[in-house]
Amino acid sequence: MVKLEEVIDEEFTRSQEGPLEGEDDWDTDTDSDAESDISSVAPDESIYERLTALQDIIPASYRRSFSNGVASATSWVKSGLIMGGKTLWVVSTSALLLGVPWALAYAEEQQMVEMEREMKMQQSANELLAPGSTTQTQAKPAL
Repeated sequence: MVKLEEVIDEEFTRSQEGPLEGEDDWDTDTDSDAESDISSVAPDESIYERLTALQDIIPASYRRSFSNGVASATSWVKSGLIMGGKTLWVVSTSALLLGVPWALAYAEEQQMVEMEREMKMQQSANELLAPGSTTQTQAKPAL
């Protein structure tokens, strides 16, 4: 059979530290000004040290949930950027592989249309200079 015995932790029995009789260091009045707060900060204390000291104020569960939220957000942003980069790569290479040959073929077709237009203009100019010259040579019967 198991016998349970309560063990009291030393931390619970120890008295709390506080002001001794006649000490004014623990003044909690609200009439303190900002200058006294600034003067109490050590000049060689860095911002990093101040932030790490603040972690004791925020409970571990809140820090953990905030850390998980930040990690989740960065994961979403990272995967979004990766997918965006891959999509941009596929679209740009497809545009180059399909667009450049189509643009060359379209330019060639436009050049052919322009050449046909020039030939028609040249034929109409020849008819204006020598009207009926092509029809007379073809219309003459052989005797």
